[in-house]
Amino acid sequence: MLPTLFISHGSPMLALEPGASDAPLKRLARELPRPNAILVVSAHWETPDLRVTAAPHPETWHDFYGFPAPLYAVQYPAPGSPHLAARVAELLATDGLPVTQDAERPLDHGAWVPLSLMYPQADIPVVQLSLPSRLGPQMQDRIGKALRTLREEGVLLIGSGSITHNLGELDWRAGPDVIEPWAKAFRDWMAEHLTADDETALLDYRRQAPWAVRNHPTDEHLLPLYFARAAGGAPMTVEHAGFTLGALGMDIYRFG
Repeated sequence: MLPTLFISHGSPMLALEPGASDAPLKRLARELPRPNAILVVSAHWETPDLRVTAAPHPETWHDFYGFPAPLYAVQYPAPGSPHLAARVAELLATDGLPVTQDAERPLDHGAWVPLSLMYPQADIPVVQLSLPSRLGPQMQDRIGKALRTLREEGVLLIGSGSITHNLGELDWRAGPDVIEPWAKAFRDWMAEHLTADDETALLDYRRQAPWAVRNHPTDEHLLPLYFARAAGGAPMTVEHAGFTLGALGMDIYRFG
C-alpha cells in the first residue's frame, strides 16, 4: 500500500532551482511503488465547496507573476483521470460530502512543481481535489479518512503546502543557515505532535502551537498536511527538514 506525503512546495522557482528538496523528492519517487495515479490537495485551490479536476488532459497553470521567463515555459503535460475524479466523488459522497467534478480546472503550481521533480516524465495521471479552507483542519481530517482506501488502489495521495508560510516576514537575503526562532519553534512543535500522533493537539494547533498565527496568518498552506496525515495515518517520518529565506519551511513528511 502506498503511503501519503505532505510536501512543502516553496517558491514556484523550485521547478528550475530545486535546491535541497530535489534529492528527497527524487528518492521518494524511486523508493515508492509506481502509482497508478496521483491525487493532490494543493494550497492554491481554495473553494467554499469540494471540487475535483476531471479534465482528461489538464493544462499547466502558471498561477503566479513576477518570475523569470523560463519558468513560464515549463510545462507538465500529465494526463488527468476522469475515472479517478469519479471515484473520489463517490467516496466523498458516501461520507456525506458532495463534490463537483470540474472538467476545466488546470493543474496549479502546488501540484505540478513538486511532481516535476518526482516524476519528470509526466506520464502518471494527476487529479486535484480542492481545499475548502474555511472549514479548517477538521474537514481535511475527515476528507483524508474518507479517501484512505485509494491508497489500496494504487493512488498516491499528496498534500502540497508549506509547514510555515508567512511571506511578509521572509528575509530575501538570508543564507541557508539562517532560521528564525519563531519559525523553528512552530515547526518543531508540529513535528513532535505528528510523530506522537497527537490528533487532539494537532487539530487545535492554532491555540496550542507556539507562534501559530505568526507562521500561518492564514492557514491554507498548512491544511493539506491534515489531509495527508488523515489519509496515511501513523507512523510519520520526516523525509526532509529545512528552511529557506529564514522562515519558509521546506519539510517533507511521509505518513503510513
